[in-house]
Amino acid sequence: MADILLVAASGLARETLASVRDAGTDRVVGILDDDPALAGTTVSGVPVLGPAALAAQRSERLLLCPGQGAARIALAARLADLGVGAERYAVHVHPSVVIGAGSAVGAGSILLAGCVLTCDVTVGEHVVLMPRTVLTHDDELADGVTCAAGVTLAGRVRVGERAYLGMQTSVRQDVRVGADATLGMGAVVLRDVPPGRTWVGAPAAELRRDRAGGPALPHPRPVGVLPLLTSHGRIRVP
Repeated sequence: MADILLVAASGLARETLASVRDAGTDRVVGILDDDPALAGTTVSGVPVLGPAALAAQRSERLLLCPGQGAARIALAARLADLGVGAERYAVHVHPSVVIGAGSAVGAGSILLAGCVLTCDVTVGEHVVLMPRTVLTHDDELADGVTCAAGVTLAGRVRVGERAYLGMQTSVRQDVRVGADATLGMGAVVLRDVPPGRTWVGAPAAELRRDRAGGPALPHPRPVGVLPLLTSHGRIRVP
């Protein structure tokens, strides 16, 4: 049984703590967080010991728990500057997770209940798979990717660093999702998503901003959204 420190007192930390306790193979002994107001408090019965930099002075295994992949990668880089190497990071896999032949999971990654990696799946470092994520043959997730609950990827999908895939996202086979891209809840992705862009809808298309800075309709308009006729005989899109 390994002793683990969770870094960042987040919602993901509480979910990870519950999953580690359910697995019963490791033990979370503390949480590190840079908010000085949290020092000396407890999260789900686990003490907050102090700032993240304390990781360099301790020997426990680590799991980074900021919810955003970019924040996890930045935190890993910060700790590396303090001498914390990749060997310090644990990998947490809930006992209900299925990992098929030929698959690999990188250091610091967290796989919560009900995830399935069918075969020959590659998961990078500090990746988070929320419950019921399904990755099929030859998928590759780069470092810092976050898959929210219910994400499903068909075969040979490539997901770039720090990308975020929202709940119930589905991605067609052979599609590339660029680094730092965001896919909205329920997105159905049928073609490559450029780096840093936000795509939503079914089929998914880029989310653009109107002149006031608010979200506008995806462009081009998703198939299946029908125009409506107004009382003045003009066509508008809902």
